Amino acid sequence: MASKINWGIIGTGAIARAFASHLKLSETGQLAAVGSRNRQTAEHFARQFDLQKAHPSYQDLIDDPGVQAVYISTPHPMHAQWAIRCAEAGKHILCEKPIALNQYDAMAIIEAARENDVFMMEAFMYRCHPQTLKLIELLHQNIIGEVRLVCATFSFNAGFHPENRLLNQALGGGGILDVGCYCASMARLVAGAAQGMNASAEPIEVKGQALIGSVTRVDEVAVAAALFPGGILAQLATGVLCNQDNCVRIYGSEGHIHIPNPWVPTRDGGTSHIILCRDDEPLREIPVESPGPIYAIEADTVAACLDNRQAIFPAMTWDDTLGNMRMLDAWRAHPSPAWAAPQGALR
Repeated sequence: MASKINWGIIGTGAIARAFASHLKLSETGQLAAVGSRNRQTAEHFARQFDLQKAHPSYQDLIDDPGVQAVYISTPHPMHAQWAIRCAEAGKHILCEKPIALNQYDAMAIIEAARENDVFMMEAFMYRCHPQTLKLIELLHQNIIGEVRLVCATFSFNAGFHPENRLLNQALGGGGILDVGCYCASMARLVAGAAQGMNASAEPIEVKGQALIGSVTRVDEVAVAAALFPGGILAQLATGVLCNQDNCVRIYGSEGHIHIPNPWVPTRDGGTSHIILCRDDEPLREIPVESPGPIYAIEADTVAACLDNRQAIFPAMTWDDTLGNMRMLDAWRAHPSPAWAAPQGALR
């Protein structure tokens, strides 16, 4: 087997630790270095994962000749800057979602990857998981007839901590960007697959509402309604101060599909399930086996698509990333600030 890809990680938060833990179980990758804005933080991360290289700045990691690919796990507003610098240094890129704060920054990242001939993928790990492939297969079979409605929810209660990035406007806080992006990406995927496409569909119209915190000024809870070609509707719900039932339900003319764990089907490998209910038939659980931990699958997806310089659907292609950012821009543009949650109303 060819030598493994040497990965570097920018950022040392929880998602970086999860990726590092799974990377050692991948077939194609190995962790070579970490970069942080703080030497002590970098060195602590390096000790945790038995690394020889702990860089005291992001740029030092990018400049490391031993690093071939970089996983960017910084707060959202830093994604564009460091993804572009990685591209300019000839490093392949796996960038956490959302890839940027808006479509224009996403376009700049993709253009930098194209100009510098490097791989770039937005890190929606569920898109790399076999459960998503199975869902597309079922939709291509019209197993529930014509799809009429997609309901996607990703929401949690992080607690009221305004200094935390989730509620910090300067750090791209709010539910829509942090986890609503998953809901948008799923709705687009389902709408495309329901029409027999091997690509996501783009909405005709998006309308949203949100509870904007009077202290945080970010969308603490938000919903959206979207209309897709083919007469497919979508209801999206997200939030960072509200626990909801995080699942996907797809309703068709002849039944419905329920995905109990759409976003992290099997974190450490194992079996997930898609629940199928055709009209006048009993519920049926469709098992889906995972070949390994979810972030290891993501890293192996990068390796498999490296020569193509971008992912292959259902992983996030460049067009898919741009389409998702356009939908998020539309969702964020619509919530009216006329009603702001009084302090303590959502806590």
